[in-house]
Amino acid sequence: MVNIMIPPGWRIPERDATPESVYVNRRTLLKLMGFGGMALAGAAAGCEFERDDRPLAEKLKTYTLSEADKRAYPARRNPAFALDRAMTDELVAAHYNNFYEFSDDKDDVWRKAALFQPRPWEVEVTGLVTRPFRMDVDQLILKMPMEERLCRHRCVEAWAMAVPWTGFPMKALIEYVEPRPSVRFVAMTSFLRPVEAPGHRNEDLPWPYTEALTMAEALNPLTLLATGIYGHPLPKQHGAPLRLVTPWKYGYKSVKSIVRIDFTAGQPFTFWNTLLPDEYDFTANVNPTVPHPRWSQRTEKMIGTGERRDTVLYNGYGDHVAGLYS
Repeated sequence: MVNIMIPPGWRIPERDATPESVYVNRRTLLKLMGFGGMALAGAAAGCEFERDDRPLAEKLKTYTLSEADKRAYPARRNPAFALDRAMTDELVAAHYNNFYEFSDDKDDVWRKAALFQPRPWEVEVTGLVTRPFRMDVDQLILKMPMEERLCRHRCVEAWAMAVPWTGFPMKALIEYVEPRPSVRFVAMTSFLRPVEAPGHRNEDLPWPYTEALTMAEALNPLTLLATGIYGHPLPKQHGAPLRLVTPWKYGYKSVKSIVRIDFTAGQPFTFWNTLLPDEYDFTANVNPTVPHPRWSQRTEKMIGTGERRDTVLYNGYGDHVAGLYS
């Protein structure tokens, strides 16, 4: 394997704006596969979304504070995680989401997630571990070392944002459950609730959503299990109450609304890699030199501002993760 030298530091050099490539995006493909009928499916099932005339900021506040949340937020900010760009506006980030369980329209996820109930919520840890458990997410929050991190986020669709996540290192959870020596992968499974999530009614897709990391990736200090964003619990559209954050990988690896974490010896199947293996590989590291089959990955567009930036290998986190792949 060729070793690629990554320049140190977090800074990404500025370049002149590059015209956006014309490409067929994933939304078109998903509509052909049946996602475009989500709204009709919801209406047919009696799930209507009532008109809501509240201000946008209030409508996007889809979280409530539990007793554990009141102790967890605001969390101490970890100074080791800095940004080379302005933070994405909170309303912009909350109004532009990929969450196909609810909608294939990124601008509409926050509205279609209204029926979703992220509390109460249990998380199960299973597989090749000494201390498996099933635990309420609030109990888990109280057991783990919470912190806030400023991170870049890069979607495989070539848009990007920069946000403050709150959560705990996955390494802390791994140390708590004590995996056996044979463990090589950590698999994560999202929820399955067709009544609350219109996308789950499409039986042609491999629901529930699943993703996985190698043990080395899961133990990396960058890997975060996030419970909050912008100093408060995750809203529904961001993957409440628990999601994965791997900032050097494309966003589809960061599975949302996790209900189960499995420690396995063999590589598990994952949602996009199972569905479209030629387009979405298992590793999913950000790499400007490897185009998606239907669009370039050389540049990225910041949501909210439209600023165009050059994509950087590992999303600029090469100092921390390049050694995993050499």
